[in-house]
Amino acid sequence: MLLVLSPAKSLDYESPLPAVTPSEPLFVDDAAELIGVLRTLAPQQVAELMDLSDTLAALNVARYQAWQREFTPDNSRPAIYAFNGDVYEGLDVRSLAPADVQWLQAHVAILSGLYGVLRPLDRMQPYRLEMGTRLLTSRGRNLYQFWGARLARYLDSRAAQDDGVIVNLASEEYFKAVDRRALTARVVQCVFEERRGAGYKVISFAAKRARGLMTRWAALQRVQRVPDLQGFDLEGYRFAPGVSDADRLVFRRDAAAGAAA
Repeated sequence: MLLVLSPAKSLDYESPLPAVTPSEPLFVDDAAELIGVLRTLAPQQVAELMDLSDTLAALNVARYQAWQREFTPDNSRPAIYAFNGDVYEGLDVRSLAPADVQWLQAHVAILSGLYGVLRPLDRMQPYRLEMGTRLLTSRGRNLYQFWGARLARYLDSRAAQDDGVIVNLASEEYFKAVDRRALTARVVQCVFEERRGAGYKVISFAAKRARGLMTRWAALQRVQRVPDLQGFDLEGYRFAPGVSDADRLVFRRDAAAGAAA
């Protein structure tokens, strides 16, 4: 199976890297085309386009200008070690063994507004370009139109190498970029809920962390089949069969379990 994640806005290009062999990103020509468009924008335009502060807009304008087609140890690092948000804190890749990281490389795809799809060890230069951005390009009015069916075809090819299943652990904003009309693989959605009052609801930051935890657990368990995912039990989560179905797996926990974690 292929697990699909969203990227993170926060990046870490300072922490020491373990000894890993990076891979090269697959959609460099597409990324270069987007960079060409982004380089035409002034800082104020970038700020308005992505609702950024002036400081963040200036930082990312500088990143666009510095971006190069050649990826080197000096200008890039493997994506799984560069992303630094809630999902990646849950994944905690630095505490995994090299064999676990190789499992991730074979079974995980990270969607990206700039790079399309990244494997965990693909080199990545720093950027900010969320998938929902309404960036006008020669291919359309936004990034969904820019990427079209490319991402679906790629994910299909990856899933077909195994059991033909995609486990969606990405946000709605990012998985929307996968053209479901062009996708033939089976998609299984994982949902993470907490008890709040008399019921359960999705708490955004907790659900993001849980997606990383699920990815970590899958790597440690060497998960091979969808039913195996039901055993996920990190940080108080348990599979809830009464509210799940074959393609929508719901995991629940008490709020107290989340606080303890």
